[in-house]
Amino acid sequence: MNTEYTAQDIETIVRDVLSSADENLVLPIVQLGHPVLRQQAVAYENQLPTDLLEELLEAMRQTMYDAPGVGLAAPQVGIPLQIAVLEDLYPIPEEAATMREREPLEYFEIFNPEYVSASEREAVFYEGCLSFDGFQGVVTRPADISATYKDRDGQEITRSFSGWQARIVQHETDHLSGTVYIDKAETRSLIDETELWRHEGMDVATAQKVLNF
Repeated sequence: MNTEYTAQDIETIVRDVLSSADENLVLPIVQLGHPVLRQQAVAYENQLPTDLLEELLEAMRQTMYDAPGVGLAAPQVGIPLQIAVLEDLYPIPEEAATMREREPLEYFEIFNPEYVSASEREAVFYEGCLSFDGFQGVVTRPADISATYKDRDGQEITRSFSGWQARIVQHETDHLSGTVYIDKAETRSLIDETELWRHEGMDVATAQKVLNF
């Protein structure tokens, strides 16, 4: 059951969450089992004063960097708003980048996002989640998507994403409707990160043989 929130409720929640940030604006990340991860987040409709919104976005960004991760949705820090921050500029081996169809993703923010498949291609790969710490699982997702979202100024943007970028956008957008990647994963593929050494390069075909999924 989803909770109804007034604008004042949202502002109070945000101020409470920001009060828990450390000196570097890093926030605690909630883990699977926290109710906010299973709620439909509220559309952002200017519930926050500009200065508070900017403080929240900066705290989410610093929390993503600290984790480290390539995306962070507001529910992951306990805030039921349709907002997420994304960036993937981490250096990775060329072979891994090619396998993932990974291109660098400059920092940006999405408000009230939606996505649709833009082709019949699918991508099958491992992904993890900062709110399901220590595990990864294989998820099949559309390889090409068209996403529509607003930026912090309220401008509507439609943008195409492919490969690893498309996976990141889908993963963070899913969080805003109460969906965690494990809901879409091959559950037999689930692997504790201490076991990753067994699957060099996160090769799905090898993992399929070993884990029988």
